Amino acid sequence: MAEEILINVTPMETRVAVIENGMLQEVYIERAERKGIVGNIYQGKVVRVLPGMQAAFVDIGLERAAFIHVAELTPGGCATEERAPEPAIGSLLREGQSLVVQVTKDPIGTKGARLTTRLSIPSRYLVFMPGRDQIAVSQRIESDEERQRLKTVVSDALAADPDSAGGFILRTAAEGSSCADVEADIAYLRRLWNKVQERMKSQQAPRVIYEDLPLHMRTLRDVDSQGLERIRIDSKETFQKAADFVASLIPEISDRLEHYPGERPIFDLYSVEEEIQRALGRKVELKSGGYLIFDQTEAMTTVDVNTGAYVGHRNLEETIFKTNLEAATSIGRQLRLRNLGGIVIIDFIDMVDPEHRRQVLRTLERVLAKDHVKSKLTGVSELGLVEMTRKRSRESLEQQLCEPCCQCQGRGMIKTPETVCYEIFREILREARAYDADAYLVIGSQSVVDRLQDEDSGNVAELEAFIGKTIRFQVDSLYTTEQFDVVLR
Repeated sequence: MAEEILINVTPMETRVAVIENGMLQEVYIERAERKGIVGNIYQGKVVRVLPGMQAAFVDIGLERAAFIHVAELTPGGCATEERAPEPAIGSLLREGQSLVVQVTKDPIGTKGARLTTRLSIPSRYLVFMPGRDQIAVSQRIESDEERQRLKTVVSDALAADPDSAGGFILRTAAEGSSCADVEADIAYLRRLWNKVQERMKSQQAPRVIYEDLPLHMRTLRDVDSQGLERIRIDSKETFQKAADFVASLIPEISDRLEHYPGERPIFDLYSVEEEIQRALGRKVELKSGGYLIFDQTEAMTTVDVNTGAYVGHRNLEETIFKTNLEAATSIGRQLRLRNLGGIVIIDFIDMVDPEHRRQVLRTLERVLAKDHVKSKLTGVSELGLVEMTRKRSRESLEQQLCEPCCQCQGRGMIKTPETVCYEIFREILREARAYDADAYLVIGSQSVVDRLQDEDSGNVAELEAFIGKTIRFQVDSLYTTEQFDVVLR
């Protein structure tokens, strides 16, 4: 699989696009005024303990207090592998207590960040876990021989330093790496952890103890070099910093790092900007003529598959099967591109043939296997729906780039002028019964006032006769369709 990474850097934001076989697969955005904080370590202050929820809120210096569950707490602030009954949260935390925590999930919507005391610090080949003594290997490394070789390399390095403590996870990028590379990574993580420990000695809270790398550096650190053709960066200054970073940490991809000096914006390559705009819409067209509808809500994301204009060539079952196969491939890509997390419910078109259902599920599983974010597919429910979950650690593309509509407040629908007119009539009747006014002035949007003076003019006349008062109307161009005021004169 040919993969290319485009990095667009401006003073306001950094954007990263992952291209596979000429198609945009993933987009990452980090803005200067609202950076992601996943992976950051903080000296926090417990502000509220909730015994009924076995959780606590911790102030780490953000607008909203962050949330930590008792399952993410251990007595010394370090992880343990033993599964024991969870102690009462009150026996572990008290209000005002200082606590070292790491962010596992960015604030999303109205929810604060999620925290853990099980600290971990990643590098190119390893993830260092203070307080643990295990050595684990990424499940994506399938070869048993390679897994054992990597474990041996780390074990030997730890045995050579008897004062060292902590566990390690060997990342996918470690596959095929040399002993020297892994040992250099261990030494780097040791130095970094020593610095973090020095900063922990201060009890000042809340404050940042450790910040993860900026987006473009994280991209370089975590990139899978297999299948990677090149990385283009459109900022000369950022390219120079990236080149130094790659030369010291990831020399094997140095020859694939390029500065893009072209006059054409880098995101115009492969139509990235257009793809981002399409990813903000509900409807996704399929090449066959079918289409998908994505609806993202607080609780879950639903995906509806439709045949649309596709009528097939043989029979209805074959038409449905081919549409569902194409939809499964497209859904996997859209989940990555839109960064949709949490519960996902997919309503494929009903299939009679069990073999067709199995093939569609296998296709979806194969596409999801390419995703770096962990997902779980539970199969087909009794209602014929495919249920799955995808880990959510940051905001979706829509949540990053959009905000709820000021008119509909995120409902996606607004009241009709007719509905608003009838609400105005009810409000005037309510006011007439409660207060003694000489007349009434209705202030509303242009569409509502037009209807009151046209289609509903007869109803207005009847209402005036009923209450014995005059009703006047005034247009305010700043009012939305649903906004109105009834003023007593």
